[in-house]
Amino acid sequence: MQGVIKISEAATLALHTMYFLSISTNRLVSTKEIASTFTISENHLAKVLQRLVKVGLVESIRGPKGGFSLAKNSDNITLLEIYEAIEGTLEMSDCLLNEPICGGGDNCIIFGGLLDKINKQVKDYMEQKKLSELRNLFSK
Repeated sequence: MQGVIKISEAATLALHTMYFLSISTNRLVSTKEIASTFTISENHLAKVLQRLVKVGLVESIRGPKGGFSLAKNSDNITLLEIYEAIEGTLEMSDCLLNEPICGGGDNCIIFGGLLDKINKQVKDYMEQKKLSELRNLFSK
């Protein structure tokens, strides 16, 4: 049964972190600085950053003057890439209803095919939206 796409806390951290790195050009950013900016756990953030490094979206430099930066230009990074670096292939979550009884999807007696349309729009948006577009939109 399909439902609306849900974005986990880890994926949310990844999206915010990637945005922060995109506006922190020409410098390395520490885990502590990112965690402080968003008031989040350094330990949880470190795990998210490890995944972003592993897939090649972020570069890591160790040491006292080390930190993190984008591994490639923000024009070449989509929101979907960031999401999938953390969660794997985008899939739909459970039905919106607490106790689904109708079979869901197009058979849903409450929402019909609406959820499929919403999911497609969200996926298309994430697939087309570049990190640089967010940077340009919100850092003015």
